Amino acid sequence: MTASGLPRITRTRLYEQVAEQITGWIEANGLQAGDRLPPERELAQRLGVSRATLSQALVALEVIGVVTVRHGDGTLLAEGPGPRRIVEAIRAHAHRLPEIIDTRDALETKIAALAAERRSPEDLARIDEALELMRREVEAGGRGVDGDERFHGAVTVAAHSLLLARLMEEIRDLVRETRIESLSQPGRPADSLAGHRAIADAIRAGDPEAAAAAMHAHVVMVSDVAVLREAT
Repeated sequence: MTASGLPRITRTRLYEQVAEQITGWIEANGLQAGDRLPPERELAQRLGVSRATLSQALVALEVIGVVTVRHGDGTLLAEGPGPRRIVEAIRAHAHRLPEIIDTRDALETKIAALAAERRSPEDLARIDEALELMRREVEAGGRGVDGDERFHGAVTVAAHSLLLARLMEEIRDLVRETRIESLSQPGRPADSLAGHRAIADAIRAGDPEAAAAAMHAHVVMVSDVAVLREAT
């Protein structure tokens, strides 16, 4: 509310408008789940927007589950937009991001410290496998989403805490939102991989304080996303 008691008018951001345009185009063309959207360059031309704005709109749609992006296979329709309010869904995601990040920081920082104390040779092998997967994904030009998810899962297993693992499972879908948002930022996949290596090195060295610090730094980096910068 404003000082006068009137409701505040919220400006619709350009990428939100484009997200609505995309869903309108999907409905108008009768696309079904599994259908592929045109390449970004072609879709941007059809909608009359820049590639950068289109990419941000597609990330927003991916986060709320309308589309899925597969490296080498393009953008696929995950589900029909239906009657849902696209802009409201996108803003709901943006509003819950800070709380998700706070929760990740609290849980995963402790998990990393415990992993440094409790990891087994098998745990370290799983962590290394996840790092290698993400490296291959990033070097192939992908975002490394699968490797990222597997890495954090391996670190959680290495902590050997059933309750913390359950808590991470509870917020798994919410964490995936932050993962997609973060790894879609320019240069972020390579930076994230470097952060993972720092965490892994501290865990391998058996240094809980260094592992916690590396994980905290990683989560801080993850929190630097365009949707939150624009909201300030």
